[in-house]
Amino acid sequence: MKSSAPVAEGWAREDLEALSAKGLRRVLEPLDSPQGAEVRLGDERLINFSSNDYLGLAASPAVRAAAVSALERYGVGTGASRLVVGDMVPHQQLEARLARFERAQAVRLFNSGYAANTGILPALVGPGDAVFSDALNHASLVDGCRLSRARVVVYPHAEAGALARALADTPARRKLVVTDSVFSMDGDVAPLRELVAACEAHGAALMVDEAHATGVLGARGAGLCEALGLEDRVDLRMGTLSKALGGLGAYVATSRAVADLLVSRARPFVYSTALPAALCAAAACAVDLVEHDPAPRERLWGHIHRFTEGLRSLGLPAEPRSAIFPVILGEPARALDAAKRLREEGLLVKAIRPPTVPEGTSRLRFCLSAAHSTDHIDLALEALRRLGVTREAC
Repeated sequence: MKSSAPVAEGWAREDLEALSAKGLRRVLEPLDSPQGAEVRLGDERLINFSSNDYLGLAASPAVRAAAVSALERYGVGTGASRLVVGDMVPHQQLEARLARFERAQAVRLFNSGYAANTGILPALVGPGDAVFSDALNHASLVDGCRLSRARVVVYPHAEAGALARALADTPARRKLVVTDSVFSMDGDVAPLRELVAACEAHGAALMVDEAHATGVLGARGAGLCEALGLEDRVDLRMGTLSKALGGLGAYVATSRAVADLLVSRARPFVYSTALPAALCAAAACAVDLVEHDPAPRERLWGHIHRFTEGLRSLGLPAEPRSAIFPVILGEPARALDAAKRLREEGLLVKAIRPPTVPEGTSRLRFCLSAAHSTDHIDLALEALRRLGVTREAC
């Protein structure tokens, strides 16, 4: 009998060729070092401007020590979902610690931000309801909207007036508005005061994804809602443990009733093996550091202002709103070429391409960290200058 390749392999090869032709194929490049301002990738030592480790806590000695201590006591795996036998004391301790940090009635843990967003939305709304989503929301929120089976209304990016009109014009049993606070690819922030007002005027609930704001914004590092004094007026605030907190996982800060409902309704919570206890202990330590030691956050904001002024000196638009700075180059090939040339200069700045960003907006995405030095910041700016990345070139 004549042998043939598996059918799916043929599909995959066809799709991979199409992605390669468009400059959209992705590849993996494993680091041989901890996350940090400088990383080792193969034989290269590179200054890392692509990590979301905003406060440099991923390799913090204190955070690592907390994880090791819990690992020795509780082991590696949890063996089951939290509803079966995977719920451990560190899970409960971390939820209580995060609730105090967020000044919320309750917190519910998830294994990732993606799991949180795809679990929370379907737990709250469904057929007969409507969910209103910013046009540039993260893919996890987009997928959560789709999975909810509610009517999805996409409003123009950061336009609170358009949202208010959509809320007024859309009949639904329940109305839920979802938005990032800091948008991960552009680094801009949502007009939260106006969004809160629109929701209150039209009886809608509001969920804010604080993934890229937690640890970075606010006097205590609790995010944009804290910075604006809106904690009590936002129904759900989602944060991750995997960015400024340096670990893995996510959580939602909300009311006790909503947190209790998620235990029964949020499928990623119900059907996923629980986070390892060591990661919970590491996250609790990281929250203590974020809340009680403002120095790393202050250092990060010093870098943000320095980088902003440097980009402006190149004629590039830049605002000190977050630790994320896009340099938009247009087509995928231009972004890939610029990333390659920066790498030759010793800088790791990944090219971001569709579908992560809209067509025609492929870019370099610089992420700053408290672990960077001012020399790192200046080297990045000088490399951009040498590459001719200016407003005219873009």
